[in-house]
Amino acid sequence: MNENLTVVGGGVIGLSAAWRAARRGHHVTVFDPEPARGGASWLAGGMLAPVTEAWPGEEHVLSLGEESLRRWPAFARELAEEGADPGLAGHGTIVVAFDSADAGHLDILADYLRSLGRDVEQLTGREARRLAPGVGAVRGGLHVPGDLAVDNRKLLTALFDACVRRGVEFRRERVESLDGLGPVVLAAGAWTGRLHPLLESAVRPLKGEILRLRPRRGCLPPPPYTVRAMVEGRPIYLVPRADGELVLGATQYEAGFDQAVTARGVRELLEGAERILPGITEYELVEIAAGLRAASHDALPYVGELGEGVFAATGHHRNGLLMAPVTADAVVAWLAGEPPPDEIGAATPARLLEKERV
Repeated sequence: MNENLTVVGGGVIGLSAAWRAARRGHHVTVFDPEPARGGASWLAGGMLAPVTEAWPGEEHVLSLGEESLRRWPAFARELAEEGADPGLAGHGTIVVAFDSADAGHLDILADYLRSLGRDVEQLTGREARRLAPGVGAVRGGLHVPGDLAVDNRKLLTALFDACVRRGVEFRRERVESLDGLGPVVLAAGAWTGRLHPLLESAVRPLKGEILRLRPRRGCLPPPPYTVRAMVEGRPIYLVPRADGELVLGATQYEAGFDQAVTARGVRELLEGAERILPGITEYELVEIAAGLRAASHDALPYVGELGEGVFAATGHHRNGLLMAPVTADAVVAWLAGEPPPDEIGAATPARLLEKERV
């Protein structure tokens, strides 16, 4: 494989792949108009939570997410050794249910996880409130102590700086054609479908609003855990940051490439959050934004070779930050002509060809 590598996309997947490849001695060029800051990664909540994202029928997603989670501590440590702390936190996740119907949803999740041999602790409403002070009147919950979280903006800054130190070249422009680029990794998130015919109808944008809040003087601080919640059937999450901020997300709906923040989306998030964390109404609202996740047709990303010299690393949906280490390791294995991590097999883009033949 040529020692040169082109990466299209400067979000968490593209930067992780570029950094890992540069560490192996490849000369890497990244194309992105706003590397580290222009895509969905900059607006992410930062949950590294494959277990609480799990759902029946998505076993391959869970397996791949868990494998990447196992790689995260070493990934963060090596990144810190390059000179920047990515803000990895091991505070775990609490999932809570607002009403009885939401509690039924959590019962299904708990039974499913137990059937797979995963460790999950069911909580009463009182137990959930004791673990996460400030949480209001919830019907019950789950505690998943093994989940991690990362400060997405610290992570992106750390990856960008590590790439620069390793000699990665950044071209702040969009790629319209792959001609002449040599070995190339397609990691342009929701826009990747425009770069290869096999991905054209396979990767689509999925819009989501996200808010960042900060407690004012006299307010209760955010809970010490990531809190995921079902509120009248709608999922929300609240992720505490080390600097005291709280990330609240995220709506999810089809809107093409529209990135405008809607009043409806903000209202839904704030109303849901108030029911779970009543004190949030006194927090300062410091940021409102919308981003586009890269969704696939089956919740699995596309990670693997598309053709001679073209490698897909896209379609990670809600799990881009979580799956960055295992995806980057798959890219490095491809460059070295080595087998990728076993769990990547289910994410092969070859399944798109099989779908076309059906």
